[in-house]
Amino acid sequence: MNNNIRELRAEQGWSQAQLADLLDVSRQTVNALETGRYDPSLPLAFAISKLFARPIESIFTPGQAPV
Repeated sequence: MNNNIRELRAEQGWSQAQLADLLDVSRQTVNALETGRYDPSLPLAFAISKLFARPIESIFTPGQAPV
């Protein structure tokens, strides 16, 4: 699954660690999300959507993440 979490995080000026704290996940989880190595659970996807005040489908799109 593709996503634009890295760009959204950068717009806020947050580090991966800061975003991880806001989402109550590890920094490694944020890194894995941003690099496409991990697809979030539905509750985590909703939390990300709510945090950035954007619809889920504007953050996550189907398809292979870039390698």
